[in-house]
Amino acid sequence: MPRDGSPRGVDPISHDDNGQRLVSGTRNGRYGEVLLAFTDEGVRLEVYNSYGLNDCPQELWGRLSAEAIATESGAALAVLNGPRHWMMDGIGKVSNVAPTVHSFGGIEMRLAATIELDGPLDRAPYREITVNRGAVWYFDSGTLVYELVTPEGRTYVLQAYCTGVDRTLDLDSLAGLADRLALPAGWRFESRTLVEDLVVDTTVTAATVLQDELENTYTLVR
Repeated sequence: MPRDGSPRGVDPISHDDNGQRLVSGTRNGRYGEVLLAFTDEGVRLEVYNSYGLNDCPQELWGRLSAEAIATESGAALAVLNGPRHWMMDGIGKVSNVAPTVHSFGGIEMRLAATIELDGPLDRAPYREITVNRGAVWYFDSGTLVYELVTPEGRTYVLQAYCTGVDRTLDLDSLAGLADRLALPAGWRFESRTLVEDLVVDTTVTAATVLQDELENTYTLVR
């Protein structure tokens, strides 16, 4: 049972590193996530991520049952989030959660983040969620990035694209999202090539993230 069972191993990525870059070459790396919702005190999500342990094999992912995982873990609800592909070029992390590893249907995943919700779990697109992940994302100079920009100038960079909703989505087709997304009024989908490194540091503050209707995930930059 992921919430209170003993660790299956040690996370190869998540450990104290004083905010330094740990992993490079992450762009387009494939992974999957399982979200477990517990409702003993409000709504608390535990986010398990397969990156660094495996590439979320499709033959195993396709057999996962959210209902069975929820029952086995004692969670009120389980959500399958993925498969997904990173858009950052490197990762640094200071652990905010215990670096334990568990198996879901044969796919090993680590506890990577927690989310505290004020209300029920709502996956409505473009809704901000606060995530305790203690991570640093590195987008390197010269990299093409995609961003959502609100009328007030709040900017969210695409941190991962999802192939769970649209299996044809890949790096080459991301530019076409500008014509596919039903953005809130006044929002823009933009792309740019970085002229300097973009570092998103959430080691001392929580991350603010949201998803679009294709379950691509963006993180607040400013």
